[in-house]
Amino acid sequence: MSLTYRILLLVLLALAPALAIQGYNECALRASRDAVIRADTMATARTVAEDVAQVAENVRQALDYVAQDPSVRSLDSSGCTEYLRRAAANSAHLALVALTLPDGTVVCNSVGSAPGAYTNAERAYHRRAIARDGFAMGNYVRGTATGRSSLHFAKPLKDADGRTVGVLVAAIDLDWFSRHLQRNLRLPSTSVTVADEDRTIMVRYPDGEPWIGKPIPEERQRILMERGEGVRVDLGIDGRERVLANAHPAGPAAAAWITVGRDRKTAYADIDAATRRGIVLIALGAVLAIAAALVAGRLFIRRPVDRLLRTAAAWQSGDLCARTGLRGPDEFGRLGTKLDGMAASLQRNETELREEVRNGREMQERQVTMLHELNHRVKNTLATVQALARQSTRGGDAPGERLEARILALSKTHDLLTRDDWSGAALRSVLESELGPYRGGDNAFVFDGPDVDLPPRHVLSLGMTLHELVTNAVKHGALSVAGGGIRVRWSVLAAAGGAGRLRLDWTETGGPPTSPPARRGFGTRLITVSVESELDGTVSMDFAPTGLRFSFDVPLGPVGAAHLSPLATVH
Repeated sequence: MSLTYRILLLVLLALAPALAIQGYNECALRASRDAVIRADTMATARTVAEDVAQVAENVRQALDYVAQDPSVRSLDSSGCTEYLRRAAANSAHLALVALTLPDGTVVCNSVGSAPGAYTNAERAYHRRAIARDGFAMGNYVRGTATGRSSLHFAKPLKDADGRTVGVLVAAIDLDWFSRHLQRNLRLPSTSVTVADEDRTIMVRYPDGEPWIGKPIPEERQRILMERGEGVRVDLGIDGRERVLANAHPAGPAAAAWITVGRDRKTAYADIDAATRRGIVLIALGAVLAIAAALVAGRLFIRRPVDRLLRTAAAWQSGDLCARTGLRGPDEFGRLGTKLDGMAASLQRNETELREEVRNGREMQERQVTMLHELNHRVKNTLATVQALARQSTRGGDAPGERLEARILALSKTHDLLTRDDWSGAALRSVLESELGPYRGGDNAFVFDGPDVDLPPRHVLSLGMTLHELVTNAVKHGALSVAGGGIRVRWSVLAAAGGAGRLRLDWTETGGPPTSPPARRGFGTRLITVSVESELDGTVSMDFAPTGLRFSFDVPLGPVGAAHLSPLATVH
């Protein structure tokens, strides 16, 4: 995976918390709004139910008052007609006031119908009032005398001995009833439906005209019966999704069904708009962040690496006059300065070699060898830098810090080699270069071994190996606490061919207890590959409780054929 893709992945990971916060806020806001809307809808339904109960109570009181008139009590048809006409005229909500005999035959009413003109015997309100011997509410009907859609109430009329001698009837005009109940609806998007005991619609707002006098659809009736009073989100009888609340009035009107609905789309319009704005802003931010990451990656990572690769290609083709041109205090600037200095030094050497090659074929072969060595070292160094840049993004710590530390370690080994024109460096100098910054404190360091001059390849590989050991000691080992110590002992062993082998033992004491790691990290792989593959050596690690014990054994003579650093193949 290229560095550009890694940067884009980091940007997307950085955007993940913003998406999570937006989703959480959206859920919390919708849950809060849902609770408020449900509570408000239920409160409105109960207010409408109380208003229906109050209308019924007012009608009952009016009939109680009418029952006190002598003409009504005496069943005087002419006298009670005039009295009931005046009583209805004084109450705008009353479409009709009537007096009937117990068998339902009309005696008198407020519209002047003749005695016996019609009968209420089959009307629900009449039968309920007789059966209950008290005040009762009827169902939706179209009045016989008025011809208007009405809701009737009835009350038995008693004589002095408590016997039922008649039935007083009052009819509420449903147009007035609908306007009266609409006062309780605070928002224009709120709907209200009032149905009688037989589930016939008496009041419907809005667009009530097509529904008045019609039964509630069967599927809605089943929902009413199954769920009873309460709040739910469902389709209303008009097919629109609403927050619906059901309630029953108290008293004689308890058989009526009150359903109040809030249009869900309207209720959540502001939240939906805020969600859309949030999504647009997050998408815009993501586009800007990705664009910025691509530009920054190109300027600060890809461009320096491309310059290093182009310069390396020029050196590989023999143009030692090419320079990286990278300057500055950052990692690429310091590495570019070192590589340019190395190229300048090798260019001087090449000039000298060209003068010497005129003196013989031996000098010519030496020049060719040095050019090949230069190509190998440059490719090796740049491959190592690329591997560090790729692999340092995979760990748990900050990729920038880990990359900087490893490039600085590589730079240190370059410094050691540059001092002697890349002829090699002493092992003790390599150790001092890595452990020197930690001297002078509470930690103890012991170096024990003969003077050994390392070839350039050994300096680079062992320098990176020692850097990883020091870094691990500072983070997790003996150098992470006061009083810890490190003992480094080395020796040169004789080997077949007279080249000899270098054996080095690294022992940590006084640090935290160690244990084998759960997984093989990049540092461990770097050490293993640097020693085993690069130098044809062997590595041994012992995570003893008393501290890390590490040793390696490498040949000091020539190793395998020149190749790019195996760091480039570490995954």
